[in-house]
Amino acid sequence: MRNGILRVPDPKNEPVNSYAVGTDLGLRLQKQLDTMLSETIEIPVIIGGKEIFTGDTGTVVCPHDHHHVLATWHRAGPKEIALALESARKAWRDWSEWPWADRAAIFLKAAELLADPYRLILNAATMLGQSKNTFQAEIDAACETIDFLRFNTGFMTDIYREQPLSSSNIWNYTEYRPLEGFVFAVSPFNFTSIAANLPTSAALMGNVAIWKPATTSLYSSYYVMQLLRDAGMPPGVINFLPGSGAEIGAKLLAEPDLAGVHFTGSTQTFHHIWRTIGTRIDSYRAYPRIVGETGGKDFVVIHPSAELDWTATALADGAFGYQGQKCSAASRAYVPESVWQAFRHSFLDRIRSMKVGDVRDFDNCVNAVIDAKAFETITGYIDYAGKTQTILLGGESDRSHGYFIQPTVVQTADPKSRLMTEEIFGPVLTVYVYPDNRFDDILELVNDTSPYGLTGSIFATDRTAVIKAFKTLRHAAGNFYINDKPTGAIVGQQPFGGGRKSGTNDKAGSKANLLRWVNTRSVKETLMPPTHYTCPPVDQR
Repeated sequence: MRNGILRVPDPKNEPVNSYAVGTDLGLRLQKQLDTMLSETIEIPVIIGGKEIFTGDTGTVVCPHDHHHVLATWHRAGPKEIALALESARKAWRDWSEWPWADRAAIFLKAAELLADPYRLILNAATMLGQSKNTFQAEIDAACETIDFLRFNTGFMTDIYREQPLSSSNIWNYTEYRPLEGFVFAVSPFNFTSIAANLPTSAALMGNVAIWKPATTSLYSSYYVMQLLRDAGMPPGVINFLPGSGAEIGAKLLAEPDLAGVHFTGSTQTFHHIWRTIGTRIDSYRAYPRIVGETGGKDFVVIHPSAELDWTATALADGAFGYQGQKCSAASRAYVPESVWQAFRHSFLDRIRSMKVGDVRDFDNCVNAVIDAKAFETITGYIDYAGKTQTILLGGESDRSHGYFIQPTVVQTADPKSRLMTEEIFGPVLTVYVYPDNRFDDILELVNDTSPYGLTGSIFATDRTAVIKAFKTLRHAAGNFYINDKPTGAIVGQQPFGGGRKSGTNDKAGSKANLLRWVNTRSVKETLMPPTHYTCPPVDQR
């Protein structure tokens, strides 16, 4: 047994590598892409560390080349769901009592494995399966996943250090117990790092998880499971269930041992999960922890004093990075009349310089949206814009080879139109131009327009304007940016999450999230118990 008070390595954010054309890293990544494109793998259900091939299959394709099959995946059915529950219960008995340092060692090793040799593998898988360019894949699949693994171990030790005061003859301490039961982790397609974090953050704190990854990110999610296996994750701690969200969810949400849900996805699905748990609340062993990050309709407010070059660059990046398929992506912008013409030209020129195409061409900045369903939804909004608003740039799309949609900028005269209120989740930005003297009114409009409260930005050099925006938009964004784009939160620097209909704001990348996966026990130990009864009695509160 270890007899030291251990300290994990101080976490630091992983440096971002460049994969520029012709560099050694660029050539190595290109070779990795070619290798993975030359083979079609099988993605199994993974339960108790064993790969299960059910025979009920689907295919994984490249969004930018949907004729190319990357993998055949096996769908979990009722039998596999039952096996996963059995495996999780069995694994919980040992894992929940593992020393925290041994749990930490697994995730720290996973971080090192991802830094190298898994970096190129997971980056390439994310590029091919989710259509991310080299930069978007690097900051997500490599850097942010590594940051979650490293920082979460540090946050865990910070939590364990937080202990109560003791008094004379009394030793008080807090035990941070894992939850009783399993955590149901439901991950989205758009960030490999989120997919990795949802089950592992709960597992780090001694819980077991059943992970339902998005079908459109199965390719990278499968490699995450391989990474965790190679890092020493015991069988059954995280069980991997590709399949129907409705079928898997219906079964797992009905289980008395459901201890929690860790979710990132649509607001509508989260409502369904919460509603289902509420109607079954009497059947659970304990009240399930519900942690969710959902939708956004993220804003950028520009003040007349804004520095326009900064603002144009930030808005272009914030709106069209990863094709606008970030829950934090800028989706509505408010521009003052006095600067609109100058800003418009500078802003649109930046977007025109964005090359659109296949991820294998490293010069392409914008790639494909995730699938046919997303393509139809996004182009439906663009069709609506063409009939009711003014399309300033873009609007074109082509799904013949890949699901490509040109970055689209719309100007609206109606600040309450669908384009300003509904989440589109694609490369569409809507701009509303306002009279300069209505800045205060615009802040109120921004606050009241959307049901969401995820991210938002204010651009101004006038500090009074910043103070007004900070105050008025206090509840409109869980991540608020001053003179910066509303995307790109970094683990350990800007814990991420929003309120209102954007989620429970439990801040991934902070201690707040990990605290949701423990159940505290207060322990009082009297060192010298009293031997005589007194009246009034000794304080025994």
